[in-house]
Amino acid sequence: MLFRAEITIKLKNGMLDPEAATIKNALKHLGYECRSVKQAAIFKLEFEADSRQNATDVAEGMCRRLLANPIIHDYDIELV
Repeated sequence: MLFRAEITIKLKNGMLDPEAATIKNALKHLGYECRSVKQAAIFKLEFEADSRQNATDVAEGMCRRLLANPIIHDYDIELV
């Protein structure tokens, strides 16, 4: 069966995010005040799997092996 997964990778709380800090500063210079800015990467994947559970396992493996660094990243997997 064909499955679609949407995987969101984000830095864990407490990790420094210089890109988000730069964006927050740039927004302030443009007149927009934000308490915080966080960034995330979203991957939309299509792949074959035998079952929904297998698709979840495959997506988990993708995150653990390539997409996310478990030391600094959290990730969410949504099968759509």
